[in-house]
Amino acid sequence: MTVLLVLLGGAVGAPARYLTDLIVQSRHDSRLPWGTFTVNMFGSFVLGLVAGAAPSAWLSTLVGTGFCGGLTTFSTFSYETVRLADGGATRTAVANVVLSLLAGIGACAVGWWVGAAA
Repeated sequence: MTVLLVLLGGAVGAPARYLTDLIVQSRHDSRLPWGTFTVNMFGSFVLGLVAGAAPSAWLSTLVGTGFCGGLTTFSTFSYETVRLADGGATRTAVANVVLSLLAGIGACAVGWWVGAAA
């Protein structure tokens, strides 16, 4: 049953990541990978929210592991950062790392506090 919950959550999260990235990236001309940033921040908030609310184990698995696991992407974040640095945009690559880490931790913390308060 646990594997099925992860599969179901991931089946929603992965296409949501793809579509969100397409939409966000098409709306700007920045070198920063805002699509990846957006899904990672939203996923960090949702995971914090679920963890802070401490729902049932099945809901944590479905949303926390499945959906957030399918939605967020450390590998794409890493690839885009390396691509920026390799392309000579070292400052942009560093900004991507710093902004993503600080905002991601902040988004998770806010989600946690909101979830715990609910």
